[in-house]
Amino acid sequence: MSNPFGTVPAEAVLEGRATDAYFERTRATLEHAGKNPHVVAEVTADQFPTGSFDVFTGVADVATLFEGRNVDVDALPDGQLFDGGPVLRIEGPYLEFAELETSLLGFLSQPSGFATAALEARLAAPDSLVLSFGARHVHPSITSTVERAALLAGLDGFSHVAAGEILDREPGGTMPHALMFCFGEGNQNEAWTAFDEAVGEDVPRIALVDTFWDEKSESLLAAETLGEDLDGVRIDTTSSRRGDFRHIIREVRWELDARGREDVDIFCSGGLTPETIRPLRDVADGFGVGSHITGADSVDFSLDIVEIDGEPISKRGKLSGVKEVYRTPDGGHHVALADREAPDEGEALLEPLVRDGEVVREFDLEEASERCLADAERVGFHTESD
Repeated sequence: MSNPFGTVPAEAVLEGRATDAYFERTRATLEHAGKNPHVVAEVTADQFPTGSFDVFTGVADVATLFEGRNVDVDALPDGQLFDGGPVLRIEGPYLEFAELETSLLGFLSQPSGFATAALEARLAAPDSLVLSFGARHVHPSITSTVERAALLAGLDGFSHVAAGEILDREPGGTMPHALMFCFGEGNQNEAWTAFDEAVGEDVPRIALVDTFWDEKSESLLAAETLGEDLDGVRIDTTSSRRGDFRHIIREVRWELDARGREDVDIFCSGGLTPETIRPLRDVADGFGVGSHITGADSVDFSLDIVEIDGEPISKRGKLSGVKEVYRTPDGGHHVALADREAPDEGEALLEPLVRDGEVVREFDLEEASERCLADAERVGFHTESD
């Protein structure tokens, strides 16, 4: 069986078959009527700025989607933050890209949601190690999309092996509760010792310490068992019995320090959000964030024709005419008609992506991440006051 998991193959996306049925019927109708107008179409979430920024990504896949098509495409840079107005603009004969709309929006909407949520987690603990642990919450076929979005937003790493192969990054992670169960209660020291003997020297010795006994007891046992080889402990206590998580972490820190183990880091995971991370960032050294990223709402992008054969047009509730978006010196996001004067010292954000079917932009994840974090600071991105 060539496609055992029933996922849509890449060729269906590139050929325009990964689409909504009404686009196929639109093509049939327009071809029947002999119509194929020259249009300008824009992808937007909000028409005007709302004061709430999101991260734009997925654009590299969009470039691949439009490669070889007789169109010009402009888009925000990968990792740019935006607040209203177009993030991408397409110009060309409508039937060159009609069926691509569904895939185009999917390439942008979900990754941008992942990246925005990851940026919230990153900024909740800007000086801590923050890893993406959410791959288990999404279909395996899109795990590299999740992990790339997390890296773009400044997270320090992720756990998924196959995504690491695609992104050329080494995945992180040490041990699950299942490993501890296989050795059994009272034998935690055997589990940690076996792990230490089995894995490569480059793997951090971080012991899971909340399986059978309380976190303090298992942390002290791990420190005694592995000695100076212990790099850290991970506390993954389920929220149903967590109680005062900050107090638990402070207690573990105190007891380790009392025994001269200030060098042992404390890493937290288990349903963490920016709101639960903030009170912990001064007592814990690192965090694993999963469902906050993978459960993020997709950015609700839509594609609309705004000009047809040189004349502005729009549906009700949308804005006609070709537009430009600008970053103003005060960190604002400004939307204006493209043929009008730019705001004072405004920086136009849309850049060429495809020209006559040729991709004219290169993509670098490190540069995109630097852009994302710098722009977040520039616009004052945050979810709530610290």
